[in-house]
Order: sequence, then C-alpha cells, then structure tokens
Amino acid sequence: MQTNPPCSPSYSPSYSSLVAVGDSFTEGMSDLLPDGSYRGWADLLAARMAARTPGFRYANLAVRGKLIGQILDEQVEAAAAMRADVVTLVGGLNDTLRPRCDMGRVKALLTEAVERLAPSCKQLVLMRSPARQGPVLERFRPRLEALFACVDELAERHGALVVDLYGAPSLSDPRMWDVDRLHLTAEGHRRVAEAVWQTLGHEPEDPEWRTPLPPAPRPGWLTRRVADVRFARQHLLPWIGRRLTGRSSGDGRPPKRPELLPCTDLVRQTADAELS
Repeated sequence: MQTNPPCSPSYSPSYSSLVAVGDSFTEGMSDLLPDGSYRGWADLLAARMAARTPGFRYANLAVRGKLIGQILDEQVEAAAAMRADVVTLVGGLNDTLRPRCDMGRVKALLTEAVERLAPSCKQLVLMRSPARQGPVLERFRPRLEALFACVDELAERHGALVVDLYGAPSLSDPRMWDVDRLHLTAEGHRRVAEAVWQTLGHEPEDPEWRTPLPPAPRPGWLTRRVADVRFARQHLLPWIGRRLTGRSSGDGRPPKRPELLPCTDLVRQTADAELS
C-alpha cells in the first residue's frame, strides 16, 4: 500500500487522463452547481490536472446509489477499456449501510473490481471514505473498518495508492456534510480533491486540508430538533422507502461523463468560480 508520497520541487507526476468509478460520493453529491448539476471532488481534481496538462482527458462513470456489485457490473469493464493513466475506485459504502450486509461478499466484489482495474492503468487510487461524526458512524463503524482493511490489503497487493479520508479530522466534522448527512458540502469535496492531488504526488495547494474547522457554538436544543425533523422528512424516510421497495436513487440514471474526453469545460468552470 502506498499513501501520500512525498512531494518535492523536483518531482511532478505526469498524467494525461483520469477515470472516476463509484457512487454518489464520486458523482459529486452534494456539491450543487447553479444549473442543478453536481460537481464534486473528481471534477475538481480533473480540472486541476487538465490546467497543467494540455489535452488531458477525463471520464466520470460514477452513479449515485450504486452498490459495489453494480459498480463492478456497470462501470469497471468500461473504465478498464479506457486505459487511463489514473483510475479512482470508491465503492462498498452503500453496501455497509444496508440493514443486511454480507461483508464477505462486499470484499470479494471489491477485490474483483481492483483486480480488473489495476492492470489497466498506470495508477489505481483507492480511498478510505470519510465518515460524519454521529450515531450512524458508531452503528456502522465495524463494517466500515472491515471495508477499509480490505482496501488497505488490496492496495498493498496491487500497488494502488490509498487516500485516507476516514482518518482526516476535518472531514468528520458535521459542518462538512450536507443537510442529508450522507454527502459532503462543496468545501468537503474541495478538501477531498486536494487530498487526492497530494496523494498522486503533486505539490500541495492546501497543506492544511486535514485541519479541523475552528470550534463553533453548539446549536441550541430546538435548532437541533428542527434539523432532525427536517432531515427525517426530506431524506431519511425517502431513503428507507427506497430500501424497502428495492429501488435506488440512481436507477436509470446514466453517468455524467461516460466518455474519456478533454475537459476544458471544467477548467473554465473552475476559473470562473475562483473569479466570482
């Protein structure tokens, strides 16, 4: 396993293409753009790489709600066929949040995905996904840590890089998470992009991405209860309903960038955002 290779002014990795594979975390929820689409860490990373590499190409095959078996069946072969320099794979977290989860099967499917992707690219990147502080994390912590142990083992075996987001204090802060409590805010996605950027060996643009947010006053009891009720009505109950009926938020939804193509639009988008 490789983690966060040291950077130096004399070392600048050269990658000409990126393919992102996974679920809503990699699709970019909840980094919402004015046009109603999602951006996210993978788009931010691609824009940064493209700004430094003429002709850089990018594909994002991730679709919200996908389980690791669906990622394997629907995305992995397409990603492998693209022969990109860098492939990122993040999956299995949705499985761990299901009431019934066979962790042996999850790890076997993740292993198969890694074994298919690793030989197809110059550098495979895996992640220990971030987790929001709170009762959900405590309930599912054993499953998460079993998944991440598998990620570490696979990375060691196949020469993949691991981005440790789970161990970053900044990303466990509830303020880094959207109101649905499942997806990162725009600032959270920015920090993930920085983490991957550094792990790939690039000079840091934000060396403090792991640093926790400054302390803030705890919201009052009434404010917390109102937020809990809103969360349950708008997000938790629909999520439970989809679980009970076997539906997914990603059913019938195509990937947002299914082809490995130049991404000058993302470079312009990022530049416009920095100027605004």
